[in-house]
Amino acid sequence: MDGVTLLGAGSVTAMLLFYAFEDESLWLVLGFAISCALLAVYGFMLGNWPMAIVGAVWSLIALKRWQKRRLAGKPAA
Repeated sequence: MDGVTLLGAGSVTAMLLFYAFEDESLWLVLGFAISCALLAVYGFMLGNWPMAIVGAVWSLIALKRWQKRRLAGKPAA
């Protein structure tokens, strides 16, 4: 496996895990946002623009959700 494939597999795996457990901690929402951004990077590296754009948008939505929770004072587990 080359580095680009590892980046893709790692980012998708991280997305799955962070999303599954994001109710447990505020920081898991941030982890989901970062893993979405890494998926976008992976998509751009492959030249797969639709996947890259969706990953970037997902990352922005997750960052907004993280910020909203953080400002609401929801305690991190």
